[in-house]
Amino acid sequence: MASTSTSSISLQTNAQKPCLPSKSAPKLSHTNLSFPCSLPLSTKFVCVKSSSTAKYYNEVVVDEEMDRIRRLQNGSDVRGVALEGEKGRTVDLTPPAVEAIAESFGKWVINGLEKERGHPVENVGVSLGRDPRISGASLSVAVFSGLARAGCLVFDMGLATTPACFMSTILPPFAYDASIMMTASHLPYTRNGLKFFTKKGGLSSPDVEDICDKAARKYANRLTKVSILLNIPLSRVDFMSTYAKHLRDIIKERVNHPLHYETPLQGFQIIVNAGNGSGGFFTWDVLDKLGADTFGSLHLKPDGMFPNHIPNPEDKTAMAVTRAAVLENSADLGIVFDTDVDRSGVVDNKGNPVNGDKLIALISAIVLREHPGTTIVTDARTSMALTRFITNKGGHHCLYRVGYRNVIDKGVQLNKEGIETHLMMETSGHGALKENHFLDDGAYMVVKIIIEMVRMKLAGSDEGVGDIIKDLEEPAESIELRINVVSEPRYAKEKAIEAIEMFREYVEEGRLEGWELDSCGDCWVSEGCLVDSNDTTAAAVDAHMYRAKVSDEEHGQHGWVHIRQSIHNPNIAVNMQSSVPGCCQTMTRVLLDKFIIANGMDKSLDISQIEKYAKSGIVG
Repeated sequence: MASTSTSSISLQTNAQKPCLPSKSAPKLSHTNLSFPCSLPLSTKFVCVKSSSTAKYYNEVVVDEEMDRIRRLQNGSDVRGVALEGEKGRTVDLTPPAVEAIAESFGKWVINGLEKERGHPVENVGVSLGRDPRISGASLSVAVFSGLARAGCLVFDMGLATTPACFMSTILPPFAYDASIMMTASHLPYTRNGLKFFTKKGGLSSPDVEDICDKAARKYANRLTKVSILLNIPLSRVDFMSTYAKHLRDIIKERVNHPLHYETPLQGFQIIVNAGNGSGGFFTWDVLDKLGADTFGSLHLKPDGMFPNHIPNPEDKTAMAVTRAAVLENSADLGIVFDTDVDRSGVVDNKGNPVNGDKLIALISAIVLREHPGTTIVTDARTSMALTRFITNKGGHHCLYRVGYRNVIDKGVQLNKEGIETHLMMETSGHGALKENHFLDDGAYMVVKIIIEMVRMKLAGSDEGVGDIIKDLEEPAESIELRINVVSEPRYAKEKAIEAIEMFREYVEEGRLEGWELDSCGDCWVSEGCLVDSNDTTAAAVDAHMYRAKVSDEEHGQHGWVHIRQSIHNPNIAVNMQSSVPGCCQTMTRVLLDKFIIANGMDKSLDISQIEKYAKSGIVG
């Protein structure tokens, strides 16, 4: 039975008068459990004599504050700056903003349940987990307050992972109605954010947009309202133990070891690099209890300053130190988690990093053995070699829009249409399986790999999991460049979309010789799904993007260019791959000279990085 304790905390929310900026105003602190000021410290006040002028000024302030809340939406998440210390960025994820968003989410959940059941609902439970960021404790108080305002029962999971938050809506005896994870994934310690779940899975971008829009109105309406004191009955629960047991049971049941059922990992050494995030539990609460030797594991202690490296399986330092630990200890496997453990990467027993396309290939091979002929959905940045790898193993490869929520939603849609789709995975390491509630869970992906590793050993193989993807070819070149949009934040998205749509027109009109819009690669499921032009779309378009395949007379089709609007920052991301050395630089020159400069777009775009690569072939 899970342990539960109940306590009460008092919160001051809306100040009687607007708080004026002060040099002595406290910075956000994990020990500060009240936030009497409803206005961010950056708000400016002016003295006005005319009542009509005052009314106009107040309307402008309210519009600006509402716009700030709306800009916190980050696709299907909420993200912002929670602490000072980032050059050029001001704190925008304030406790009052978080409170308004949490309240809107709580009401959204209640309204949805009432619509679904056809009658009023009571005792709607919402859990909250968080990663170790130092802003987490104080912002958690804001979430508790917002949920209580909405009329929800609040359950504090403490340090948790994103997948565990979703599973808290599924696994008994918890089975909450909804959950929130407070995290900003691999972003700096100054950032934080919110991810939202119901029993149906993660929320879509339109859902989060609706919640943020309502939160903006709540936030604006409270700028001058009277403070009240909320006494929140807060239940603290230990869900992570239940979640860890859930993972242990899966490994034991599926390995079904003939000699030691309870300790199927006996004789295996596995290195875990948690990056000082939330993933340390996997070492002592999963691997150790299953008999594995985890000596040599790295950065298991949660530390919200992330002092060693970015907790990110795509980070070169994270993979390098894990590789060194695997080789030094002659380990069978190395594991790298991101901060909130919804992504992972591994290192095989020979020290080879397995992330990006390699990780997708590894999981694809495992899934295709279990479900021959299944469709596998990935984002459109995967290589042509990965498509060949999947099809050679009897699978079907569906390329789709970048964004883990887009990829997962496409898989859900295909299954509803009768097209068996068991794996949806993005190159970033976000991967979801049909068998696991379509949840992107880095720990579950590792569980699949560990089970395969043990099965190989029981079958008499001394090779590591890297042997499964020995046939995967690698592209000769693969780069990512960023083009910053020179604009105020509120107009950056519009300018980025304009540039990307112009790129589409240029390619369609044949103005870039040898470039052709690539709808779906070798995807067989429907036409145009890369840009979701099919009649039934998987999700609303959260970011504009296109991929062009590139050919020339000498090499034929040798690469592709993918251009997309970033939902995280005011810039345009450009990804390229080529099977021919030097061709990424050639494609960059064409993009720069014949598209960007030819259209005078270098005036509104910061193209310094793309210029440098076009001239020197160096990304920097």
